[in-house]
Amino acid sequence: MTVPEASVAVELERLRGTVATGFARVEGSLSVLVERSDRAERDLAQLRQDTEKEVGELRADVEALKRNRWPAAAVGMLTGAIGAATGVLALLTR
Repeated sequence: MTVPEASVAVELERLRGTVATGFARVEGSLSVLVERSDRAERDLAQLRQDTEKEVGELRADVEALKRNRWPAAAVGMLTGAIGAATGVLALLTR
């Protein structure tokens, strides 16, 4: 029993159409993935730029706080002196 050539040609053409459709779907999916990847790279670059800017601002704020802080030793001495003066005044007023 032999298969007519026309039937084989029709099946090959149908197979060719199926493969072409499959490749078109894969190509479309890849295009979407490439677009998402590009968008993610742009977002990441913007996030990195924003983060570096904010870190720079925080470092400047920390440096400003370091310059304006009172040293712990000076605060301790001031507190001790006030306490001693209060104690002497308490003894003298009795």
